[in-house]
Amino acid sequence: MSALDQDRDALRRRLLAARQALPDRLERAVALQTVLRSWLVGRRETRIGAYWPIKGEFDPLPALYRWQDGAPPGVSRQIGLPVVDKTSRQLRFHVWFPGCPMEEDAYGIPKPKGTEAFEPELVLVPCVGFGPAGLRLGYGGGFIDRTLASLQPRPWSVGLSYAHGFVPLLKPLAGDVHLDTLLTEEGVMWERG
Repeated sequence: MSALDQDRDALRRRLLAARQALPDRLERAVALQTVLRSWLVGRRETRIGAYWPIKGEFDPLPALYRWQDGAPPGVSRQIGLPVVDKTSRQLRFHVWFPGCPMEEDAYGIPKPKGTEAFEPELVLVPCVGFGPAGLRLGYGGGFIDRTLASLQPRPWSVGLSYAHGFVPLLKPLAGDVHLDTLLTEEGVMWERG
């Protein structure tokens, strides 16, 4: 393991511990729900890939359910959760809805059971931390980066984090895919031109 990888691992541990210890995490989550719902109002995409929140991550599913429920007449909106493809080590998104049958994946994270896969037009991505110009710090497995790099056309990618996760001197590593938008409880932190 290189020194840069060790530095990133230490940074991840610090940011995860800080996120778990946020005394006002509930209030931040409520504010980020509002930011996400407002940001989605102007979007045209009808298929959104999201994630099941773990380790104190922001839960985007309530905002997405309201987005889906508020679709104009005649418009069908889909929400998907990731399922790991063990061969490619990429994510496929399967339809999710409240009450959807679920099962745990190999990492112990709930995933939809028996629903159809679809290609998302927009992907919501959890961030352990984030840096300038859409740079994301994840858990280090590379699943999101590989998935975004492989999807054609590439979906619009939106990082979701609490503002404490901003790392101003974060530098990209080979294989890092920059996100198109970063949202926190404070609003839109960055968006590609």
